[in-house]
Amino acid sequence: MALVIGLLIPLLGTMLGSAFVFLMKDEMSARLQKSLLGFASGVMVAASVWSLLIPAMEMEEAKGAWSVMPAAVGFLLGIGFLLFLDDLTPHLHIGTDKPEGPRSHLSRTAMLALAVTIHNLPEGMAVGVVFAGADEGAAGLSLASALAVSIGIAIQNVPEGAIISMPMRAAGNSKWRSFLLGSLSGAVEPIGGLAVVLLASMMTPVLPYMLAFAAGAMFYVVVEELIPESSEGEHSNLSTIGFAIGFVLMMVLDVVMG
Repeated sequence: MALVIGLLIPLLGTMLGSAFVFLMKDEMSARLQKSLLGFASGVMVAASVWSLLIPAMEMEEAKGAWSVMPAAVGFLLGIGFLLFLDDLTPHLHIGTDKPEGPRSHLSRTAMLALAVTIHNLPEGMAVGVVFAGADEGAAGLSLASALAVSIGIAIQNVPEGAIISMPMRAAGNSKWRSFLLGSLSGAVEPIGGLAVVLLASMMTPVLPYMLAFAAGAMFYVVVEELIPESSEGEHSNLSTIGFAIGFVLMMVLDVVMG
């Protein structure tokens, strides 16, 4: 039951954020959007370090100096996987008009949704692999720390859901369609999380690699998408403040609940 709840909590965060489309009449202000993007970046970086990379190394501490190798290899594989997925999938980032990936005849709305789906996949993987590690009794991981990751991802998914649904509403979609598309963008998280849990239960020796893999995938999203989007133009200082708040919040959650 705890696993099911843990996997669904991030989706509920996305749905709550997507519901902002019913409350806000105008497009989200640049100041608020940059603050929220910075906040999401801070949460993801802190979760990657405290909940994924450090436990990956602690699980291999018996190997001494070589305990860092699974974390290093897994991290690079996670970066490479998201880079491959980014090149393979036609998508459009919020705030831009130039699609990325192979050419396609997909609508602007569909490509926006695909961009967010790519973004959300590593978050679901992170939640799933932490729960798998807690279930296996891995060093540095407990059910409480797994729930902390799930709650942290859900908190950053609230502004993320709003950032998705509001531009879709501005693009001409109805409020209900914008809410539905924003919510569905988060559906990949419990699906990806469950897939990782099932895979990890069958391949326990590779769990440190999987923890670091999820960390690398999340870092890719932060470096490739969130930080560039939040730093360009005016009010970039707000994204820095948002990053600091998100990082500290996730760090405190992980330490207190872990």
